Amino acid sequence: MIRLATSAAALALLAGPAIAAGVEGLWNTEANEAGEYLVVEVGPCADKTCGVIVAAMNAAGEADPAYENLGRNIIIDMVPDGENKWDDGEIWAPDDDKTYSSSMELKGDVLSVEGCVLVFCRGQDWTRTN
Repeated sequence: MIRLATSAAALALLAGPAIAAGVEGLWNTEANEAGEYLVVEVGPCADKTCGVIVAAMNAAGEADPAYENLGRNIIIDMVPDGENKWDDGEIWAPDDDKTYSSSMELKGDVLSVEGCVLVFCRGQDWTRTN
């Protein structure tokens, strides 16, 4: 019995990185009206998937090192929900400083993310940068 529990624990530790494998990497959010966008690093966090803002870019593609939200989680605790789909997490929207229930779906080099409050949703298609 101890051997079975130890094997299960080892598999759980190994499964964490595999959960986010298809979506791991750097993603550009959609640009706002001024042409500015964020670069988000998506990867495993424990047994879930998260995303952290690693750069803020202006319309010319230049990074803004003074952007106040660098290092902040934008995708929070997403869990797998089928092949190339994640759900039951949250997404933080920097433009209105609110957190929404979220889901996302990977379609090749496009990550469709959506945040909802009740039945009101909005989403973006992010593009892979690496």
